[in-house]
Parts: sequence; C-alpha cells; structure tokens
Amino acid sequence: MEIWKPYCQNFLYEVILNLNLETLISALFEKSDFSSEDREVYEDFKTALRRGEIRSAEKDADGTWHANAWVKQGILLGFRMGKMVEMSKTNETFRFFDKDTFPLRPMSLEDGVRIVIGGSAIRDGSYVAPSVVVVPPAYINVGAYVDEGTMVDSHALVGSCAQVGKRVHLSAAAQIGGVLEPVNATPVVIEDDVLVGGNTGVYEGTIVRERAVLASGVILTRSTPVFDLPNERIIKAGEGNSLEIPAGAVVVQGSRAVTNNFGKQNGLSIYCPVIVKYRDEKTDAATLLEDYLR
Repeated sequence: MEIWKPYCQNFLYEVILNLNLETLISALFEKSDFSSEDREVYEDFKTALRRGEIRSAEKDADGTWHANAWVKQGILLGFRMGKMVEMSKTNETFRFFDKDTFPLRPMSLEDGVRIVIGGSAIRDGSYVAPSVVVVPPAYINVGAYVDEGTMVDSHALVGSCAQVGKRVHLSAAAQIGGVLEPVNATPVVIEDDVLVGGNTGVYEGTIVRERAVLASGVILTRSTPVFDLPNERIIKAGEGNSLEIPAGAVVVQGSRAVTNNFGKQNGLSIYCPVIVKYRDEKTDAATLLEDYLR
C-alpha cells in the first residue's frame, strides 16, 4: 500500500489547493480594492488555469457539462484588478495596450506546443496541451482549454472559456465563441475528435459531441434549430440548456422555405443546419488527412 501513498498525497494536495483557491477567489470577487497579497492569489489562480489544474467547465460522469462559476469569477476578477499598460515591444510600431493581468501566455519549447511562425497569440490563463498545433494568425483567449493533438488553424479563434477536446481540427477561420458571463453559463464545448470546417461558427454555449463533423460555413447558436434527417427530428436547446450536436453527426448548411405569403411569392428561404448522416468509415477516411498535418 505504501506505493500509493505519494499519489494519494499529491491528489489530496491538489484538492485542498483548489478548494482554498475557490474560497479565496470567491471572497476577492466581492472586493473593490485589492492589495499586493490579493494580486498574489490571483496570479496563483491564473497559473493553475495555465497548467490545466482548474478549468472553467468540466464534464460529469453522466456526460453533462457544467460551468465552474468560481473560475469564471476569477477571470472577471483579473479584469477588475488589472491596470492598463503598454505591452508593445521596444521600437515596434505595432502597439498593444491591455490589462497587466492578461499578458501573453509564457511559452517555451518544453511545453511541446507547435506554434508556427507568423503572428498567433495565446493569452495567459489558457491551457494549451502538448502536441497542439497553432497556425498563424490564430487566437486563444483566457480561460480556454485546448487538449492534446488539436490543430488551431489560421484565422481561427478559441474564445474565452471555450473547451476544446483531443484531436480536434479547427479549420481556417473557424470561430469558437467564448461565454464568460453569466458565470454559471456553460461555455462552448467541442469534444474529442471533432472536425470543424472553415468559416464555421459555434456560439452561445453550444456543445458539439465527440466525432461530429461540422461542414464549412455551418453556424450554430443556442437558438438555432438543427434538422436531423436520419432520425427525422428537430434538435433544439431546452429551457436553460445548451444546444447539443449529437456524437458522430455530420452537419451541413441547409435552408428551409419561408411559408408566409410574402415568402412564398418571392421564393424566400432561411438558413438552417442539417444533419445529413452520422459518421462512418467513409467519413473517417475523408478526415484521415488531418493526422498527416500535425
């Protein structure tokens, strides 16, 4: 049994550390004036976010995602606590001015993240796992969690608190929206092995389940109805819940007719996302190329 003792001690240490951070952040969130000691607590909090020890949303054993409100409070606290400073490099004409609590994330070769030359930015307080690839120009915001083997392609955005799983491809110009407020709202979640096509937008706490494929140009929001052709149903977000795209769904752009007289007279239709099938061996073969790009 002695062999397990160090692991148990480390686990208990992390639990106690996180509980202590939660208590301290919740208390600081009620304050308006901050001391140097308060700033140290915030820096410990941000470091824990950067290391992936805490995150703004987590998946329960039953598959339900929930927001960690206190973590989002900590991020908001950083905006209130910070002071505007110049973050530009000396002798550069490309100028940057932001809160001193949110500099760029410290990075080194030992992080194992492949950042291609060309001008991407990763904000501190985000977790970017080893083997992630970032292609310029891309942006990863505070509170985001990007897991192993994921590619963030050029002009792609990972918004504040967005949760991106393993082996995801966010194609060029994909927009993964951030949900920082309200603090109890679940952010956008992209689960493992999802392919997000170019110019696709996922917003307002939408959850895309594992192995789904979002074709180029698909837009998903909480108020978007999704038409599931194979199962002959319409998927909508329930009251107070997120829109959820089922595991393995292949979603493309579609349209539906406007049925009032004016719409009929003018042949109008409006955009809607359509699930045309569920992922199969043919779909997997078509997406296999992504493995060679990493």
